[in-house]
Amino acid sequence: AKAGEHERAIGYLRDSVASDPLYSAAWKALGKALADAGRSDEALEAYRRGVEAAKRKGDKQAEKEMTVFARRLERQRGT
Repeated sequence: AKAGEHERAIGYLRDSVASDPLYSAAWKALGKALADAGRSDEALEAYRRGVEAAKRKGDKQAEKEMTVFARRLERQRGT
């Protein structure tokens, strides 16, 4: 995807989580879009917020997926 497409997607997804902070699927998509754009710090934060949202909603699957994605990103960064 082109950089402009990533930025557009990131903007839409940020709007989604701003209007519904417990929308764990949007947090997951935001984390992926940020990671794909090379913005790993922001991606990790999105995944962490998504894990919290998923926990509050009782969405075990989303919680597990985002935890795995965050760990993978941390390993890639060497943190």
